[in-house]
Amino acid sequence: MLIPNLTPADLRLTIDPDSLGFSSTAELLPYPLSWIGQERAELAAHFGLGIDQPGYNLFVLGEVGSGRSSLLRQAMQAAAANKVVPPDLCYLHNFDTPERPQALYLPAGQGRLLRQLMARMAKSLQIEIPQCLEGQDFKAESERIEKTYKDEERKNYAELEAFAEARKFAIQREAGHMVFTLLGNKGHVLSEDEVLVLPKEHRIEIEQAEQELRVKITSYFEKTRPLERLMNDALAALRRQIVKPLLNHGLQDIRDVLKKKDTDSIKLGTYLEQVMQDVLDNLEHFKVSDTDEENRQEALSKVLSRYRVNLVVDNHGLISAPVIIEDNPLFRSLFGNIEYQTVNDVLVTDFTCIRAGSLHKAHGGFLMLHLRDLLPDDLVWEKLRRLLRSGKLQIEEPGTGLTPIAAVSLEPEAVNVEVKIILIGSREQYYELQEEDPEFARRFRVKVDFAESFLSSAETRRASSIFIAHACQELELPHFSAAAVARLLEDSHRETDDQSRQSAIFARAEALVMESAALCRARAGLLVEAADVEAALRAHILRHDYPAQRLQESIAEGDVLISVHGEKIGQLNGLSQIDLGDYRFGFPIRITARTFAGEDGLLNIGREVEMSGPIHDKGVFILQNYLSALFAHIAPLALNASIVFEQDYYGVEGDSASCAELYALLSSLSGLPLKQGIAVTGAVNQHGEVLPVGGINEKIEGYFRVCETAGLDGSQGVLIPHRNRRHLMLEHKVIEAVAKGLFHIYTAEHASEGIELLTGLPVGTANGTGNYPYDSVLGHAQKTLLAYRRACQVMEHPKEGRKHLR
Repeated sequence: MLIPNLTPADLRLTIDPDSLGFSSTAELLPYPLSWIGQERAELAAHFGLGIDQPGYNLFVLGEVGSGRSSLLRQAMQAAAANKVVPPDLCYLHNFDTPERPQALYLPAGQGRLLRQLMARMAKSLQIEIPQCLEGQDFKAESERIEKTYKDEERKNYAELEAFAEARKFAIQREAGHMVFTLLGNKGHVLSEDEVLVLPKEHRIEIEQAEQELRVKITSYFEKTRPLERLMNDALAALRRQIVKPLLNHGLQDIRDVLKKKDTDSIKLGTYLEQVMQDVLDNLEHFKVSDTDEENRQEALSKVLSRYRVNLVVDNHGLISAPVIIEDNPLFRSLFGNIEYQTVNDVLVTDFTCIRAGSLHKAHGGFLMLHLRDLLPDDLVWEKLRRLLRSGKLQIEEPGTGLTPIAAVSLEPEAVNVEVKIILIGSREQYYELQEEDPEFARRFRVKVDFAESFLSSAETRRASSIFIAHACQELELPHFSAAAVARLLEDSHRETDDQSRQSAIFARAEALVMESAALCRARAGLLVEAADVEAALRAHILRHDYPAQRLQESIAEGDVLISVHGEKIGQLNGLSQIDLGDYRFGFPIRITARTFAGEDGLLNIGREVEMSGPIHDKGVFILQNYLSALFAHIAPLALNASIVFEQDYYGVEGDSASCAELYALLSSLSGLPLKQGIAVTGAVNQHGEVLPVGGINEKIEGYFRVCETAGLDGSQGVLIPHRNRRHLMLEHKVIEAVAKGLFHIYTAEHASEGIELLTGLPVGTANGTGNYPYDSVLGHAQKTLLAYRRACQVMEHPKEGRKHLR
């Protein structure tokens, strides 16, 4: 059976620079960027950003570097351009319950205007109110009120004074109290000693007179105090009457400027009325005090602070809906916070210390978040879920209750928030949330799925070239020649291990553009050439391939046993790949098998010591069943066999070595040696079909380097699945060796093809009785299995009576 030997043309996709239609990427700058290979994601994103219904938030899933964040940002900005500018958000003092500041939405720009107008009014009141209270009209009327009171008070005092004099007492006022003294016959004040020497009857008369005077004084105060209250009320009413027109005028100016017809206009009107009432209730603080000016100023500042406007969201400068990218979604930065100050060991705050979060700022627009930033904080995730459920956002400080000192807390009014949330995550996170949180699917109904790769075409190559052109312009790099772009495109195919598909991870392409441009500048070039790209790729490999180099040296030095010459029974080189995240490389590993008579079947040594994964164990079970099916006509098989990856100290996973394991078993059974120069990779199913495997290029190149070090003699090569042909994107050194006949790449569709290549004998086809030709691989194996059966039968039924003589 002739097995295909691939030609150099089969081993790599080569892109002709002339087919790209330009000589330099500078020619492509007029063309816009597109969603290269992401048509599904583009349609979903535009649909989700355009629908204004609750629950239609976007979950963007894909690999890092696929452009999911940058492309969504552009789409968000385009969608925001068609939306109106959302309102400003202010927090105001609540005159009824100060601990619950009230929220107020105003049209964009009017929040700043209200803040300026209120600050201007507060400043002007400090000047104009004292002026009003010092005016002639106010003075004349206040003097009249005071005169009326004083006249009545003077009349009552005269009566009291006459009453006291009639009883030989002198009376005078001191600090709001009445002080009276007893007078002698000559009008002088009697001392206590003089009173004591008076006759007892006289002293009794004096005591009676004193008691009558006290009653009269009480009556005096009962008459004058209501008069004083009436005077103060009349003066307060006069002050309010004089100042109220001033306040009405100032507040009406604010109303006229902030003409607003919506539900919050009522709230604004009510607030301005409360401001006026509060000013009128505190007019005494506006008048300069002759006795305690410092305390008056402090009280006035406290009153005026209530009229400040805390503009937490200012959309004055926006021309469209906001687009917010929150890269640090802490609880405070996302949901807003309340700042505190320590005063006398107490945390104090007020409505001016309220700060908005990203969700407030994104009201009416779009907010991008990364799921990996949200999940570590349960408080953030739970509050976000509550917001999505209710549409209301409450600013709170969750840690205030845990502080070691007392705190004055606020409960700002919750506000309605309409935000389209774009959540960036991985596929694994998306499906985990779908399973663990059913409510999640109802809140993120738009799935924007970014592909990892896409089918290559002339259009996608053109779009990729435009991407490179714009990257050069944005990063201020020299432009690329068509040959350099062609080399970049070939590397994109290599990243996907597919001649028909390009990688959608453009972050890597952008990094390669920057590194190639740096090498171009180092040689003082004006245009990046293909050689610069090649040099950048080699430099990248050199920075990352130390583990691969050490493994190659271990093989060359004989520490790791790998044979690439001659033939061996039950021994074969398999191919493996290691993915370190930033670098992938392949290497050969020796697979050996031993067979002998018994009834235990196939023993996977790696599985016995728990060094093989479930996929590898599955592959071994499959090849065991395939082997049993080949010899079903002589079942049950009397076979003990063992198989192992030699010098494997870290475990093995995957089924890509099941073909090589099968060949090693057949070699051991048949006694036929296998060519050690040909390494094998490929999975096998229960019908013997060879299945494609991953990492095919790294595996071939890793084995090629081992053979190159040991010396290429034309007998070395690899056997790979036929279905992996389109995945080949091998480096030029391998292709050159194939072209010279020093290295070979064979493909097999069925396991039988590979065993013929490795042994040089036909695999054998069963006849009508199920037996295989004697001179075939399976015929030799069948002969061994029959011998094993006879040996087992002899052990089970030894000849009776047989004696051994010495």
